[in-house]
Amino acid sequence: MHYGNLPGIFLSAPKQVLELLKNNFELPTSPLPDDTARAAYMRQAQEEISALLATEGYFTPTMELHAAQLNGVQKLEIMPGPRTKITQLNIEFIGDIAADSNPEHKVRMEQLRAAWPLEIGKPFRSKAWEEAKASLLYSVSRKDYTNARITLSQATVDPASASAKLTVVIDSGPAFRFGKLEISGLERYDKNLVVRLAPFHTGDAYRQDLLLAYQARLQAMPQFSLVIININRDVSTHTAAPVEITLTEAKIRRVAIGIGYSTNNGTRNEINYLNHNFLNRAWNLNTGMRLEQNRQTSSAGVSTQPDDTGHVLSWGVSKEATQIAGLHTSQTKLSMGRSRTQGLIERREEINWQQESRQPAGGIHEINTAVVLDWQWRRPAVDNPLYPRNGNVTEFRIGGASRHLLSDHDFLRNYVRQQIWWPLGERDVFSLRGEIGVTVASSSLGIPQEYLFRAGGSQSVRGYSYQSLGIQEGGAVVGGRALATGSAEYTHWFSPDWGAALFADTGGVSNALNTLQLSTGYGSGARWRSPVGPLAFDLAWGRKRHALRLHFSLAAVF
Repeated sequence: MHYGNLPGIFLSAPKQVLELLKNNFELPTSPLPDDTARAAYMRQAQEEISALLATEGYFTPTMELHAAQLNGVQKLEIMPGPRTKITQLNIEFIGDIAADSNPEHKVRMEQLRAAWPLEIGKPFRSKAWEEAKASLLYSVSRKDYTNARITLSQATVDPASASAKLTVVIDSGPAFRFGKLEISGLERYDKNLVVRLAPFHTGDAYRQDLLLAYQARLQAMPQFSLVIININRDVSTHTAAPVEITLTEAKIRRVAIGIGYSTNNGTRNEINYLNHNFLNRAWNLNTGMRLEQNRQTSSAGVSTQPDDTGHVLSWGVSKEATQIAGLHTSQTKLSMGRSRTQGLIERREEINWQQESRQPAGGIHEINTAVVLDWQWRRPAVDNPLYPRNGNVTEFRIGGASRHLLSDHDFLRNYVRQQIWWPLGERDVFSLRGEIGVTVASSSLGIPQEYLFRAGGSQSVRGYSYQSLGIQEGGAVVGGRALATGSAEYTHWFSPDWGAALFADTGGVSNALNTLQLSTGYGSGARWRSPVGPLAFDLAWGRKRHALRLHFSLAAVF
């Protein structure tokens, strides 16, 4: 194969090295005029091409510049020669990891050797050689041995036999243990705010992943704008190495203004006031107002810092009015709850009192009151929370009320949702989503809409307007006691930011699962990874409505 510009010189080389040369070696655009110019060019080519091919394991290349053809074009022919392969590998360890007969150390050294990617018989490549050494050093240093270093790195290449002998020696140094926390930068907050979140204790063996998780957890707190955590690597303190934490406190108060639009709720205007040191206790106060075309909400909430068991307490009050699918509601809600995150698991228990006024168009006006005990469990295990490509999210929710506890009706609401993403090829992704819900009750009378179900719209059944699938009451659609929806979607990304999707959704709402009738929608849409979040532009055909419906959402906060 060959490439080049005419007139001038074109290069001929085997396919396996042509791309490397094409991207890194520059050919002249005009013929070489005489023997002196050709000799000078070949010296340059010999030096540059030999260096390039050596990075891929070709150490004995030959090259020849053929005489000009009738059209004046010359050919530079490259013959890379045999590719050097690894014939001998020696990985040795010194330091604490190899200083005793601890069977755990022996197992770890064998595991490190087994994980080495450049096995005997594989081609020797400079880039792969450097990456393998870096990976080996990281694997040693992330657990116990933060001061590990490479003391010998040698690749002996014999061009005549196209063989390479590799030797790496790792000095683990002494095993480190976490010492006391040394915190700097705190002015407003007590150090216990930082100490209680540490995922390790003094005397625990050093683990880099724990240190990184600690830093990420502190950085996620609104009280801090910058967090830097390091362990003191002084060998003299390895049995109790101080953990150095440098903090920059964020502003206490903040006002956030947001605008947005979605085909579910129309235009959106939002303002929030936040105080991250409420009552001088590092509690979070969040008050806000959101005005949408069919939903208006005002709310205020306070949440504490995690206690010694990791629980966060919260209190809230909200007022909401909606006008959706012919149903007008007005709701006042008081809530108190606690939540905890352990690894990927998020749990929340809550008790709330709410009073709801509902007025269906052409239907009966009701005022419903309920005191609800609510339990939620969620596990988001995805590679990217904003743009997932691999993983799954599972969610359960159970909540109920009783006439014996200041409620108008007995009910128990059960809900489960699962969504899974699978990567396809280098960029594409396929996802499945399903949800099912059942509210156990003798009737829907006296149950607030939050504990019943409606479907339709973005993130539900596309091809149907927002919450238009439910129980018909007068001229309105109200919630039912049973829900089931499902969705399948394939997204092809043309570039890192732009893609297109094909999807099919189905679902329905009834007062019992065995009477549920499914409505199906399918279509296609555009995807954009915008600077302010994901944007979806979908055109869906609703089979029961016999009509196309546009679904669009974009939210921006600044």
